[in-house]
Amino acid sequence: MKTETTNIKEKCSLDQLYALRKQVVRMYDKGLGIMQIVELSELSWAGVNAAITLYKAGGLKALRPAKRGAKQGTRRSLDDAQAQAIQRLICDKRPEQLKMDFALWSCKAVMQLIEDQYGIKLHERSVGKTLARWGFTPQKPIKKAYEQQPEAVKHWLDESYPAIALQAKTEGAEIHWVDETALVNTDVRGRSFAPIGKTPVTLTVGGTRHKLSMIAAVTNQGKMRWMIIDEAFNSDKLIEFLEALIKDTDRKVFVIMDNLRVHHSKPVKAWAAERKDRIELFYLPSYSPELNPEERLNADLKQNIGQRVPARTKVKLHKAATEHMEDLAQKPERIKSFFQDAHVKYAA
Repeated sequence: MKTETTNIKEKCSLDQLYALRKQVVRMYDKGLGIMQIVELSELSWAGVNAAITLYKAGGLKALRPAKRGAKQGTRRSLDDAQAQAIQRLICDKRPEQLKMDFALWSCKAVMQLIEDQYGIKLHERSVGKTLARWGFTPQKPIKKAYEQQPEAVKHWLDESYPAIALQAKTEGAEIHWVDETALVNTDVRGRSFAPIGKTPVTLTVGGTRHKLSMIAAVTNQGKMRWMIIDEAFNSDKLIEFLEALIKDTDRKVFVIMDNLRVHHSKPVKAWAAERKDRIELFYLPSYSPELNPEERLNADLKQNIGQRVPARTKVKLHKAATEHMEDLAQKPERIKSFFQDAHVKYAA
């Protein structure tokens, strides 16, 4: 019975508790003993005794219970300066750069960061609420290679690319961002709605796994060129694509690519050197695919192909890729949108 009445008390609202305490006092004033009041009321012995003690000390006014919990905005363990410092660390550093055993900034990682920096221990749930209050949300991170050199990226953004853009403007050239990607018929992507607790099933393609390659170029003016390859990608295929690229425009072409070995091959450089009045090749910093706007085109294509019924033959895979690229080529504004990603907006 005692446990039951204690639970009732815990569930009471402040108004209900106030009413129960006044009821206790009325019975006390009539001369009833504490154990009699416990039997007749919904409060435990401790609750009854507390009500009588409060009444003796301060009268009926003392019976009104105080509001529970802390006031909004109080009892936050981080002051404004500390909160701002933690936010800067999360934005500017990765956990391993601070010698922490976390790959990403999870609630546990932030909880550890706060303790390491200020000796303040917070619950994981509290950290989650704090991050939400700061406007931080869990997001899928863009992949970046450990070998990437931040100094090289900074030099590219601050000096190299602005110089290329200025040279292109001076010579009336058109900048094309080039990259390659692989397409396979077993690459099913995206999410599928289903009832809670019933994970959706996607069917795999039986038989042979088919693969194609594609090389493409995009410009910040919404132009796009591509070539689908049904064999190994090599210097000859790259030269074939670049030849088509310069034939397709009456302007000089500046091509920006990553540092794939075939891009630096002797045949490719020799071919470009013989046509330096029509084309020049430039290279992104090593291990920096996120700086290439064309990567967004690759992602767009793979997302589209991955959401379709898997192609059972290489012909159907080729057809699906071609249909999507032809449709995309008619949407220059969508191609321009690839340049609005935060990592490549510098090229817009």
